[in-house]
Amino acid sequence: MQFNTYQTENFHDEMFDEKGVARPEARLLLETIQSLEDGQLERCQLSAERLLLQLGITFNVYGDSSGTERIFPFDLIPRIVDAKEWDWIERGLKQRIHALNAFIDDIYHDQKILKDRIIPEEVIHSAAFYRSQCMGINPPGGVWCHITGTDLVRHGDGQIYVLEDNLRVPSGVSYVLENRDLMKRTFPQVFEGLRVRPVDDYPSKLLETLSSIAPKGATDNPTVVVLTPGIFNSAYFEHSFLAQKMGVQLVEGRDLAVQDNFVWMRTTKGLRKVDVIYRRIDDDFLDPKTFRADSVLGVPGLVEAYRAGNVSLANAPGNGVADDKVVYAYVPDMIRYYEGEDAILPNVPTYLCWRDQDRQHVLQNLDKLVVKAANEAGGYGMLIGPHSTAEQREDFHARITANPRNYIAQPTLALSRVPTLVDDHLEGRHVDLRPYILYGKEINVLPGGLTRVALRKGSLVVNSSQGGGSKDTWVLAAAEGSKA
Repeated sequence: MQFNTYQTENFHDEMFDEKGVARPEARLLLETIQSLEDGQLERCQLSAERLLLQLGITFNVYGDSSGTERIFPFDLIPRIVDAKEWDWIERGLKQRIHALNAFIDDIYHDQKILKDRIIPEEVIHSAAFYRSQCMGINPPGGVWCHITGTDLVRHGDGQIYVLEDNLRVPSGVSYVLENRDLMKRTFPQVFEGLRVRPVDDYPSKLLETLSSIAPKGATDNPTVVVLTPGIFNSAYFEHSFLAQKMGVQLVEGRDLAVQDNFVWMRTTKGLRKVDVIYRRIDDDFLDPKTFRADSVLGVPGLVEAYRAGNVSLANAPGNGVADDKVVYAYVPDMIRYYEGEDAILPNVPTYLCWRDQDRQHVLQNLDKLVVKAANEAGGYGMLIGPHSTAEQREDFHARITANPRNYIAQPTLALSRVPTLVDDHLEGRHVDLRPYILYGKEINVLPGGLTRVALRKGSLVVNSSQGGGSKDTWVLAAAEGSKA
């Protein structure tokens, strides 16, 4: 497989510099690929896709009339991050998660950041995922966001920006682990000579994080379960995968019951007390006594048992207040307020449509900006101005005017690209990166994360439900005797 026809096309390329020369961290990979026999890379790709089928690595697409399950697309050419850059990313993520956690704890207690007018009170109280039912709750260690997936993008200027924070029930880490396994099975020779940091200890670190938040009085070996909405959820594969890897039970709401403010799991040997629940159910469906009364997915009385300190939940209910894309714009202010320092990782410049001046600018420049609904995910509720039609812009003009609080806008970023196999040749495709952060007794960042790739030519939408796929992410360890 040769790169002589490959073009960077004025985008930042993760593998080649602006002169078309391989970046230092990618040279060994490039040499390995170029040494392959004709057709070998394509055969490796087909082998990987067959493994995807055999292993059942799938996701569900809601509203898809052709069938709910799809194989998660995977491309063999990895994204490489050198040790020095990763060290900077890791420090930035730890700073950000620490500040976000302090913010969530403040919002459900003294609300000092609102009283000091760092963030307008109405922004928080109008947030779709703000939960007044969580006021006064004290999660173990004061930690609300135990598992976070933070989306990063690199712009054409080479700068990495935080695109959004996913603090409720972030998904995708199972594909990180399976991608690495696929690479080792189908393309083992590329690891020879490369110092790629491992990711396969994530399940053990996740279990360690969950066990560390067990209620006081729990045994040294607390009972941990993964709570899933069931097989029709889009991330069910991941729920079952992580439960299996951690060696814990995968349960649905009907498998659990609350008695005397404790949570019990129904087993063939009777009831067994549950200490920690890694819940993959949104707040609204978690407990019909506290949130949506019509929910049949949750566990009645669960929140009261949690409030009483008899069971721990990861992530804590109510932390979605920091998932709001309007609240996102204030994270640099949060970092200065709680950490006393500037953000290491910058936000994408953001216009808030609830502000009159911002809204007028957005409405006059819909053809240039990316407009997002504050609480949509998966690439939905979004207008990409330069790729939009007049009809779509007119529709978003009306939406923004009717409900300005629900929309933000950002410049259209020239997302960086990574070489991607297209039939029998390589083309650049746009990518983002979702690292995963665990917060128990301390903050731990998985080295790498999910590199999502927009497989459609020219597309900036990396979400799997809209034609995106994934790549393995290789974080290189620092060379012996050097500092990252």
